[in-house]
Amino acid sequence: MAIFRTRLLLLLILICLTTYELHLHAVEGADTGADTVKINCGGRCKGRCSKSSRPNLCLRACNSCCSRCNCVPPGTAGNHHLCPCYASITTRGGRLKCP
Repeated sequence: MAIFRTRLLLLLILICLTTYELHLHAVEGADTGADTVKINCGGRCKGRCSKSSRPNLCLRACNSCCSRCNCVPPGTAGNHHLCPCYASITTRGGRLKCP
């Protein structure tokens, strides 16, 4: 039982440190004021929506979110924590807009 608690505590600390580092990286990028390199939204969204049941709808929403945030989370679903702007965009009904 003690080993489980220790591992859980270490995992929690690791998650906190990772989140902190991502936050610092995002703040550094915002503070520099330098022009950021635009990513290839079409290619990233094509990969993101490759397994979608409604690929055209997914691509439209993903491209819209990508153009606002210049970021698309990796994988075909989830991982929204890696792109906070992407995860914060909602529809008028309060649901997440970005796939």
